Amino acid sequence: MRALQIAATGMSAQQTRVDVISNNLANMSTTGYNARRAEFADLAYQQAVRPGAIAATDGTMIPAGVQLGMGVRPTAVSVNLSQGTLLSTGGDLDVAIDGSGYLEVTLPSGTSAYTRDGGLKRSAEGQIVTSDGFPVVPGITIPEDARAVAINGNGEVYAYFQDRAEAELLGQISLAGFTNEKGLEATGSNLFLETAASGPPQVAMPGEDGMGTLRQGYLEESSVDPVREITELIKAQRGYELNSKVITAADQMLGATVQVR
Repeated sequence: MRALQIAATGMSAQQTRVDVISNNLANMSTTGYNARRAEFADLAYQQAVRPGAIAATDGTMIPAGVQLGMGVRPTAVSVNLSQGTLLSTGGDLDVAIDGSGYLEVTLPSGTSAYTRDGGLKRSAEGQIVTSDGFPVVPGITIPEDARAVAINGNGEVYAYFQDRAEAELLGQISLAGFTNEKGLEATGSNLFLETAASGPPQVAMPGEDGMGTLRQGYLEESSVDPVREITELIKAQRGYELNSKVITAADQMLGATVQVR
């Protein structure tokens, strides 16, 4: 019976939906995390009678036809690109991107990766790195004797020293934008990689060419809405239960058919 296979695709789709929701809830405290949403499409249709076909009996045109759906399939796990709330931390190397854009970092392989997690740190050599130790592009090193660091909205990094009145400009942090941000490949650790779907990075300074500005002493919170996710979880659970009931009903109907004498 076709209903068994159709309901099975429905259960699989709702399971995928629950997987996405659980990942959102698990990352509701992750800095710079953007909520995901599972998207689905109906499968191919079996055309028992095509709309517009000519009836063999009297030659009239059939207005609707008979099209039997074969179920559902996942098409994408889309990223919600809305910005999370900016949380004040007071950290001198905590920077939030107020607007669009990503910080560029260099992986150990030499590949560039991109992140909105501005919880930056200072390595043993004084270099500005991410929490995982990946250096931020361009490489900026803070001198050992610097007593304070300031980062303005344009990404300029200044160091203050005990024996000097004037601050020293150490460098300027740039941002990268993409034509299709949803096409970036998530790799974990709040990092994304460029893909053919995202297009090449368009690098500019903060506040220029549509890029956001940097806010020192802030971090971007996750954009996950717990209330919405719980509501979606309940809907997914109900959808799973209904599809399982279809399988039970179809099984009972098959059993009744077998018992017919």
